[in-house]
Formats: sequence, C-alpha cells, structure tokens
Amino acid sequence: MKAKSPTSLLKYFSALPDPGVARTRKHNLHDMLVVGICGMLCGAEDRVSIERFANAKLDWFKTFLDLPGGVPSHDTFGRVFAAIDPEAFAKCFIAWIEDVAELTRGEVVAIDGKTIRRSLERASGRAAIHMVSAWATENRLVLGQVATDDKSNEITAIPRLLELLVLRGAVVTIDAMGCQKEIAQAIRARDAHYVLGLKSNHPKLHTEVVAYFDQARKEGFLDAPRGEHVESNRGHGRKEVRHVWTSEDLGWMEDREAWKGLRTVVMVESTRTIGDKTTREQRYYLSSLPAKDARKLGRAIRGHWAVENSLHWVLDVGFREDESRVREGHGAENLSTLRRIALNLLKQDTTTKLDIKKKRLAAGWDEAYLLRLLGIHV
Repeated sequence: MKAKSPTSLLKYFSALPDPGVARTRKHNLHDMLVVGICGMLCGAEDRVSIERFANAKLDWFKTFLDLPGGVPSHDTFGRVFAAIDPEAFAKCFIAWIEDVAELTRGEVVAIDGKTIRRSLERASGRAAIHMVSAWATENRLVLGQVATDDKSNEITAIPRLLELLVLRGAVVTIDAMGCQKEIAQAIRARDAHYVLGLKSNHPKLHTEVVAYFDQARKEGFLDAPRGEHVESNRGHGRKEVRHVWTSEDLGWMEDREAWKGLRTVVMVESTRTIGDKTTREQRYYLSSLPAKDARKLGRAIRGHWAVENSLHWVLDVGFREDESRVREGHGAENLSTLRRIALNLLKQDTTTKLDIKKKRLAAGWDEAYLLRLLGIHV
C-alpha cells in the first residue's frame, strides 16, 4: 500500500447525515465526531470518558471547533452515535482510506470477522455485534468494515463489504467461512484475486482436494502445471517448517466452472517442533492465482492470520473493544468504526516508533501531536 500526502479525515465526514432534529439541535455532528475521534485517540473508551476528556480540553477544542452548546453530555453522545446511519458512516470511512492510501498490486487484503462480546443483550435476545473488516496486511490499515445482520453471518456480510472497496490488483484472503462461489465471483468482479480456505463446510470438495494431493504427491504431480515452496523459522524454542504445494490440474473437479476464476488448488503442510514433540497440520485452499506463484500463495496464507494479532488483538488490548457494553441502536457498530478510525490514524503516524498504547498517551499529553494525527492545521 502506498501512502499519499496527509489529508484531514474530517472533510470526508461532512456529508454524513445528522440524525438530530434541526430545530432542537444544540450540537454540531461535525464537532461531536471530532471530539469522539480525539477521545479515542487519547485513551477514552466510552461515552462517559469522552465527555470528561472533552471538558478537560474545552479551551483547546474551542480554538478550532464551534461547540455552540458546549460539550455534549455523555447521554447526548450515546443517543447520537446510536442514531447515526452505520452504512453511511462506513462509506465515509472508506472514502477517507481510499484517498490517503492506495493498494499496491498484489497486496494481501485479509477479510475476517470479530465479535464484540459484551454487546450481547440476553434480555431482548439481541445477538452480540459481529464486525467484518478488511485489513491491508502490508501497511496494517483497516480498509473498511460492515456488521453482520442480526439473523445472518459473515457469508452475507462479506459481499456487502466487497462492494464498498476498491481492490483492483489485490489478493483477498478469507477463511473457510467465506469459501463460497458467490464470494469468489464478487472478488473477481472487483478485479482482485482470491485465496479461500477450504474445510469440511464443503465436505465433498474438501475430501476430493485432500485425495487429489495425497495421490499427486505420490506420483510427483506427473505433468500438471504446479509450484512448490518451503520456508522455515525458529523462535521461542520452536521450529516451524511450512511446505506449500500448488497445482492447476483441475480436470477432476466437477463444478470447477462454478468457482469464478478458479485456477489453482493449494495444500500447506505445517510441521512444528517444540522440544522433542513434533506436530503436523495440513490446510487446503482454492485460488485464482497461478500455481507457479507458490511462494506468493504461501506468504498470502501466512499473512492472513496476522489480522488476529495486528487488528483484533490491538482492538481488544489497546482499545478494550471486547469490554464495550454499548447496545443501544447502532451505537456498538458506530463506536467500532470510531475505534478503527483512531487505529488507522495511529498506524499511519511514522514520526515515532511507539506502540499503540504509548501513542495514545502521547496524543493525550501533546496537543500538537494530536492535531498532526488528525491532519488539522490550526
């Protein structure tokens, strides 16, 4: 992903519809978004702490915000963020990211879901909010996100997210939940390639792919166009070897034409040795990339799982997302987008090598640094 010149994200949210009634409105939505983003950047994690942060910084905020009604109360923050249209908010977020960074050809975009566990509301039977995010693994930026429907899952959310993103030339990786013909077609329609995890949710195809690789490895793959790559690493008393086999021999697959752009089947065998104990695991994938790109396929597969440590773990540990109890209206979904805006702003900053937690502390202490993160010039 190539970074572009710094641009204030605030202009991208100017078109966001204000859910308030104009004649009774005391606060500008723009001001509330700025205060909310600043609060998230500086360590605030809920509406009460955002209100307290804003009151502590009131004189500073007045140097560049109108704040006609002063600092909104935490109840007002809650009502407004519960009422904001989450789809419109997500589109503003994506427009900002597309303007500040562009995908380089071949960059891996990992699509994966995360549940905000404490958003579960047992009394009303409302399920916990589950967000599906697109993560650029090279520059570690969130490209966009959508929530799954209450009565649905990632299978229906992923195509909605794909429609919002510019993915030309990227390699989209998704785990077995997203290994669906419709999703493969949607990815190719965005001029991107895919690597889809294949497990027993497709029992017949999974069995056939496993049997194919068992036989092909015994026979040396005969004359099939194929690729092979091996890499290993050591650390913390562990050695891991990853062996990747790829093949374009798909004549045995009955419904191969139904998988848009399908070109290659992939097998990855991971051998881990810790002390005197060795374990082996085989995983299988479908891809639109050519078999000769075995090394690229192996790196994409390995890179996909970085989303757990680089995004989900940071949101839970750095922003305490899993502890959020917000349930009203669209509040949980919109605050989730607010966290990802803050995370991207912190990730974009290359002026310091501090980790996310220390960057948040620095933003709270240093108003010039906070303004620089926002791209605001006062």
